[in-house]
Amino acid sequence: MADRELSLREILQLAAASGLGALMAGRADAKAPDALGVQLYTVRNQIDKDAAATLKGIADIGYKEVEVIRATLDKVGPLAKQDGLAPVSIHADIPLIMTGTLPNGYDLAACIRDAQAVGAKFLVMPYVMPNDRPKDAAGFEAFGKTFNKAGEQIKKAGLQLCYHNHAFEFATLPDGRRALDVMLAAADPALVKLELDVFWVSVAGADPVALINQYAGRIALMHLKDKMKGAPQSFSEGVPAQTFVEVGTGALDFPAILKAAAAAKVEHYFVEQDQSPDPLASLKKSYDYLRSLS
Repeated sequence: MADRELSLREILQLAAASGLGALMAGRADAKAPDALGVQLYTVRNQIDKDAAATLKGIADIGYKEVEVIRATLDKVGPLAKQDGLAPVSIHADIPLIMTGTLPNGYDLAACIRDAQAVGAKFLVMPYVMPNDRPKDAAGFEAFGKTFNKAGEQIKKAGLQLCYHNHAFEFATLPDGRRALDVMLAAADPALVKLELDVFWVSVAGADPVALINQYAGRIALMHLKDKMKGAPQSFSEGVPAQTFVEVGTGALDFPAILKAAAAAKVEHYFVEQDQSPDPLASLKKSYDYLRSLS
């Protein structure tokens, strides 16, 4: 071959001949959604100090949506809208989903009204306290059915209930099944969708892409969150702070995750980093990486 630069066409032809063409095409199809969001738990401390400046900082980075903690909705909702941030999802207080009411009398109906007032479309069951977690398949089946009642009330109001996973749901039960699979099988798919947190999937030793494919059509929301390379497997949420890293800097394969998520019709994506010495800087780094895939 003459000593010259290869054309793009020749490079692609060589890639196809060597078997790399499919891989390159697949990665080219992987891109971040146009409207990226932030789970505001990432900036919980900053919101306590200066909510207006924090939300403006998020909007200035380029994010378009936020997922709000219900307890801060009154403060955050109006401020977010001022900065062009749509509060599309709300992490509800656990008792509102499990029993329908809080000790102060605030109930699920009131939460639904508050969500509708800011234009939110999703209410999320965010966590299960360790002492409340079932121990066997029968317990997780009952647990999944419990969500149906709240899910039906939420659905009738034009919203959608989602369940947010952590790591414990991937532990194998005495009958050999995973807790997550048992619970979701017991919950009505129309009433209870999944907010998939790919970080916790990976921490638990599962494959995020395989799980996305398994539950395609049922994953409405996704947390984009990266894990430190070399982090050990764990079914506990008590992982070291350094396990949480900016998207694109850790162990997860986000081009593959985003491609699978697009095929699975995931509706909204929220960047989250539970621990960071500078959350806004981390959110920008994650945003820049995800945009680089577009």
